[in-house]
Amino acid sequence: MDSVIRGLVVYAFLLLIFRITGKRTLAEATSFDLIMLLIISETTQQAMIDGDDSMTNCFLLVITLVGMSIILSFIKDRSKVLERWLEDVPTIVVDHGRWIHSRMHEMHVDEDDIMSVARGMKGITSHKDIKYAIVEKDGEITVIPRDPQYGSEGGGRRRKKV
Repeated sequence: MDSVIRGLVVYAFLLLIFRITGKRTLAEATSFDLIMLLIISETTQQAMIDGDDSMTNCFLLVITLVGMSIILSFIKDRSKVLERWLEDVPTIVVDHGRWIHSRMHEMHVDEDDIMSVARGMKGITSHKDIKYAIVEKDGEITVIPRDPQYGSEGGGRRRKKV
């Protein structure tokens, strides 16, 4: 039972830490991020097993962690508040050509990130040509142009770089 409690505590702690640090997808991971992930993995593994290297303990921890993920997914489907806290919501960071710096800071994006997406996906060269730029739940940036010349539906998407 000690392993289950340890697994749940480590799971909750990592969920909190990764939620606080913001949105980032695997495609955006830098070498530093991967090294940190390996170190965190090793550190948490030691905290969870507490010297019990048995296969039984391994299976118990895997079932605990996967089970916790399934339970949270089930709860998120029924609680929009919890879903919003765990996964966040899409956030508008450019509104009709106007930068919303407070939200950009909160989402860990800057003007270069947004303009890179705008140039790459729509050929937009000025933030004034952006109707909306949105940081999606998964950390991608969507750009919707003001002028229809940049595309029929708008919505260029690209992973942000932090």
